[in-house]
Amino acid sequence: MTRSRRLLVLALAVLLLGGLAGAMVVRAAARSEQTREGDPTATEGPVALDRQDGLAFLNGAQGPHRGALVSVPAKSPQAGRTASDLKCRRFHAAAGTGVCLGSSPGALAQDNRALIVDSELRTLRSFPLAGTPSRARVSPSGRFAAWTVFVAGESYGAAFFSTRTSIADTRTGTLEADLEKFAIELDGRPYSAGDVNFWGVTFSKDDDTFYATLGTNGQTYLVRGSISRRSVTTLAKNVECPSLSPDETRVAYKKRVQRGASLWREHVLDLRTLREQPLAEKRSVDDQALWLDDRTLAYALPAEGSVDTTDLWTVPADGTGAPRVLAPAASSPTRLG
Repeated sequence: MTRSRRLLVLALAVLLLGGLAGAMVVRAAARSEQTREGDPTATEGPVALDRQDGLAFLNGAQGPHRGALVSVPAKSPQAGRTASDLKCRRFHAAAGTGVCLGSSPGALAQDNRALIVDSELRTLRSFPLAGTPSRARVSPSGRFAAWTVFVAGESYGAAFFSTRTSIADTRTGTLEADLEKFAIELDGRPYSAGDVNFWGVTFSKDDDTFYATLGTNGQTYLVRGSISRRSVTTLAKNVECPSLSPDETRVAYKKRVQRGASLWREHVLDLRTLREQPLAEKRSVDDQALWLDDRTLAYALPAEGSVDTTDLWTVPADGTGAPRVLAPAASSPTRLG
């Protein structure tokens, strides 16, 4: 073989090896990116709402299980995820009953529905939604489910938005389709207005009392309501998306800290004294937080570099400590068991 041919073969070999190395780097980078974006180890399997010491949430990682309800051990929230075939925009569960707010393409528009599911995720009841899913909650006993949808506008920070909040009896199927039909007592007096909106229901253990946000005349209020009496009473101002603590002495909520802007700070309100405590999370949280226990809150924040994925974070409920990641590429947390 001539010298020139040997040099040619050597050059081709170098190019070939370089190409193989480049391909390996690209594949490794893709695997690294997949790991960064979410949990690539989600595998199909049964997800049971009555599982003890478990945590469920909606999977935000790219791939076939994006949007699916997944479960992990509560003590290892970043472990491999078991993925169900139930896909939702919002989800919550309690006492083996869940509510899944979903959207699917229809003939003329999106088909938005609320599905009531049992502990094995079998659909028990289905209700049409009047708009885009926003908030969902199930009462501690599993008897009632509530949801809020956007009827117009795109977010709670929009200049104009309209919500519709409903409460369903999961046992009988009875539906209170619109909380705006409830009697309102504001600052001790009966109140009515054309701009009334409700959102963000959270339930007490007595299967009657609930808390929610009332918006009217440019102001938001925390209200305490009664399902049986179909009425609500205002308790405090500047409270949005309340979440009742397991011991029912406090509500966590987002407080608007800059008027006219979509900026909120997470707080906890003592229901006996109405004293509020700002939490260590100083970023703007546009979510209805979940109490993991009497001391810890979980909530979603936009994932870094993403416009359509959130990560779950936790923070102590007493104002101490610092936020930390609970699970990447996740939303709508629910404590199981």
